[in-house]
Parts: sequence; C-alpha cells; structure tokens
Amino acid sequence: MEKWRAITYTLLQHSLKTNFHHPINPNFRSLTRSSSTSGHTYAFGRTCERLKPMLAHEKWNIQPCVHPCMSHHPLVSTKIFSGNMCRIQCIYFASLTTKIQRNPLFSTINSDDISHFKKILGEKNVIQEEEKLDTANTDWMRKYKGSSKLMLQPRSTEEVSQILKYCNSRCLAVVPQGGNTGLVGGSVPVFDEVIINTGSMNSIISFDKVSGILVCEAGCILENLISFLDSRGFIMPLDLGAKGSCQIGGNVSTNAGGLRLVRYGSLHGTVLGLEAVLANGTVLDMLGTLRKDNTGYDLKHLFIGSEGSLGIISKVSILTPPKLSSVNLAFLACKDYFSCQKLLLEAKRRLGEILSAFEFLDSHALDLVLKHLDGVRNPLPPSMHNFYVLIETTGSDESSDKQKLEAFLIHSMEGGLISDGAIAQDISQASSFWHIREGVPEALMKAGAVYKYDLSLPVEKMYDLVEEMRIRLGSAADVVGYGHLGDSNLHLNISTPQYDDAILAQIEPFVYEWTSKHHGSISAEHGLGLMKADKIHYSKSPEAVQLMTSIKKLLDPNGILNPYKVLPPSLVS
Repeated sequence: MEKWRAITYTLLQHSLKTNFHHPINPNFRSLTRSSSTSGHTYAFGRTCERLKPMLAHEKWNIQPCVHPCMSHHPLVSTKIFSGNMCRIQCIYFASLTTKIQRNPLFSTINSDDISHFKKILGEKNVIQEEEKLDTANTDWMRKYKGSSKLMLQPRSTEEVSQILKYCNSRCLAVVPQGGNTGLVGGSVPVFDEVIINTGSMNSIISFDKVSGILVCEAGCILENLISFLDSRGFIMPLDLGAKGSCQIGGNVSTNAGGLRLVRYGSLHGTVLGLEAVLANGTVLDMLGTLRKDNTGYDLKHLFIGSEGSLGIISKVSILTPPKLSSVNLAFLACKDYFSCQKLLLEAKRRLGEILSAFEFLDSHALDLVLKHLDGVRNPLPPSMHNFYVLIETTGSDESSDKQKLEAFLIHSMEGGLISDGAIAQDISQASSFWHIREGVPEALMKAGAVYKYDLSLPVEKMYDLVEEMRIRLGSAADVVGYGHLGDSNLHLNISTPQYDDAILAQIEPFVYEWTSKHHGSISAEHGLGLMKADKIHYSKSPEAVQLMTSIKKLLDPNGILNPYKVLPPSLVS
C-alpha cells in the first residue's frame, strides 16, 4: 500500500510556466470557461491539503492554453439545376449526394409579396441584399447552401404571425433561422424558401429570482442569457460551444444537448413552456411557468426538437438552476475503453450530485488536436494514452467537493482505472482542458475531408463501432471517437485526405444499420435536418414515422414550414 500511495502521490501536479494566447472568434469567444460566461466560478486557487503531496513530482506539467479562433473552411455546397430537379452536393455531407425535387406546389416570390412584407415589417427588415443573403443561405460550417432571395426579420410574435398567415395563403415555403449554428442543414434553405430570422426578437421578458424561471423571446443569444443570469446568481442549464451565436429559440427547436445534460437533463425537462406560431399564423400560447401542470396533452414537447417543421417558436420559459460556487475539472488518462466505462460508473456513485460533465476522447482525437490547433499541448506529457476523460464537478462546498473528488481519484487510481491525470488549478488551465475536447471538430476540418456521425448508443457498445470502422476501412481513413460518455453520445468522425465514393460506400449505410441493430439513435443531439431526413427509419418504426407525418400534415397542411427537413420528403409532399 505504501508503495502504491507513493505512486499515486505523483498524480495531479500543475505548472503555470507556459501561457498561450490566441485571438478568439467573436462567434465562439465563450468557449473559454469563465465565471462571466459560463455562470460557474472556478475555485482552483488553493490546493487541498491531501493533494499537496501529489504536486511534487516533475512528471506532471500542464501547459494551459485558451481557445483559438474557430476558423471557417471554404467548404461550399453547389447546386446543379435540371428542370425541377436539384442535386445538392455537400462537400461536408455524410451522404455524397442527395436528390430532392422542389415541391411544385410552392409559389415563388414576386414584387407584390415584397411590398406586402414591407408593409408588415418596414423596409429595413425586408432583406434582399446579396451579401446578407449569401450569409443567411449558408450554414456556419459551409456544408449547405440555399438560394433564397428574401430574408425577413420580424420583431414580435404578431409580425411572425402576419408573415406566416400570408405565406400560407400564398403557399410560400419558409425556413425559420436563429443563429444558424446547426450541423445538419436544418436552418438554411434547400431551394428558394423565405428565410424568417428571429434575431430581432431578443428581449428578456421576466425573471423570477425565487423560482429561477426565465421568460424570454426566441432570438436571445445563449451567451447573453448566461451573462444575464450570472449577474443574478443563476446559470443556464444548457452549455454549447456556439453559445456566442446560437439563439434560445433554435436551441429549443433542435433540443440541443451540450455539456451539461448529464447534470441538468435535456430541454424537454427544463423548458416549462413556450409560445409558437403555426403555419396559418395562429399563435399557440403555451408559455406556462409552472413545473407541474397535468391539464391535457403537454403540447410544448411537440415543438421541442421539431426543428421548426411544426411551428416557429417565438417565446420560451425555462427553469434555470442557481449558480454554485465550487467547480473542479480533471483531465484523466485511461488504458482502455472498459476503464472509461467503469470510471463513469464510479463517478456517478462517488461524485453523485456534484458530477456536471463526463466527456471522453480517444488518442486519435487528441493527436489531431495536437497536430492541427496552434498552442495546444498534451496535458499529460510525455506519453500518449489510449483514452482520455474530462470530468467536471459543480457544488456549493469547496472543501467537501475537493475531498470527494480526491477520494474518487485515489480510489480510481488504486483500482487501475486511471493511468495518469491532472486537475486544473485556475480558469486558464480549465480552458485549456476544455479546448482539447471542444477543439476536435475544428482539428478534423483542418485535417482534410471528414464524414461525421452523431449517435446515441448503449455505453458498453459505443466504442465497438469505432473499432469496427477501423477494421472495415483499414489504412484508408483515420477513425476518431469522442463525445459525451455520460450521455451515451458518440461523435464518430472518419477523416480522409479527400472525399472518396469508395470510402463512403464502406461507411454508409453500415453506420446506420449498425446503430439500428444495437438499438441506438442516428441523431443524438444534432437533429435530422436535411442530412438525415430520409434516414429516420433507422431509429423510428414505420408506425411512429407515419404518426409524425400525420401531425405534420395536421399542423402544416401546405407543408410550408422548413420543407424537406426532419421527415422524408416523399411522405410529406
């Protein structure tokens, strides 16, 4: 035991010898964890007495860094028109090509339509400038590009209602758009749909300091809500890398997941009510602020995760938890995936209510980040390990939380679950740890072509798919696995020098079939959008899809709301 303890006391040494600074893209500046943007206060300044002996070994040397600019690559989609047929070729698209026919029942914009919208919104909120439209037509990863000639910027629910009432009467298709940070083509036009951008609807309506219930308009940027709540001692239950751009209406419409889901659950649990505008302009007021209300069907859940295909969310009421004073972050190494699974189980048992994040990445993911992102250093030099786990705890008692974390780490080391590890000592180190995990998508984009899959699978099966894909593809691709282990959410990424039909044929439909066989979901948190609309049957039964189609036709009989998304177009048309 004494020999083992001498070894474990080498755990968790920190050094602030090297600091790195990089300009932050304003759209992603809040990726850096800090008390002002995340709602958390990191309390890493003092070292727990029992951890002090662990800080004496030269092996542990952390070089903290902050988030670099999230660069956008020129991965621009192209459209080739032939009559009424349109082939959409998405360079960053999972499927090589998707053929979708524009619904011939939809009208096209004319001068009378423009004049009518100007009467509703005023001239400055009816956007026809090519430069602004080009931005709105293209998703932020430049995977998808539409050809809309008109963007409308309503300032109120009433204006949204008037717009939709008119569009429905004219059979003009529309696409709701918030911060346009989605990953599956759900927030941009496929053809010439009218863009309805909710960014001008950005008022905070009310906040109850006793209950923590926030009511706001759909266009509020997530980071602004976080800052508002932080100054009042509360936090948002949702934390996303794109918080500087994404809007709460879009978050709710896509049922965004993020890093705090393991602690606070999904938006189906934290959203108490919402207001939505239906395709015919009817305003559906479900903006309740009660945690308990069993009067009939809870209709708000139809709109959470429906990606704007049933109605446009205009207001949201959401339950926000109090901001807690103590946050700790550990970056740990594991020898195999089984150890990661066991570590998750032990974390749930021993950390309990203070566990707020449990993320994992494999050595392939870390290697890509180290190669392609400037200023990033391996937190656990000099060796590379097979797997890495990021564990965050959030509580109200700094001393007790640290003792809990320390006991957990010692127990895990003693049980052979942890090979190495480090605890962040301040915000800068915490940011450097988080940047490794959140920087994987950027590193993959810089590495070349990438095929991306967002999957929910049983925890014990998650990494089996990664290993099977490596066998299947051999040296033709670098298969990378990372994600939200605490939520059973795998981000499977297949990196290649360039896009290749032969490689794609080896990936699809195998990935979807494998996921379906193991009772998983082909979309854990990104939604279906355009990318996976015709693949919903891998996760939902024919009866369920048919019922969804019936609901769509009931609420949007003309099919004008975000067409070609979520459900197979052949069923909805």
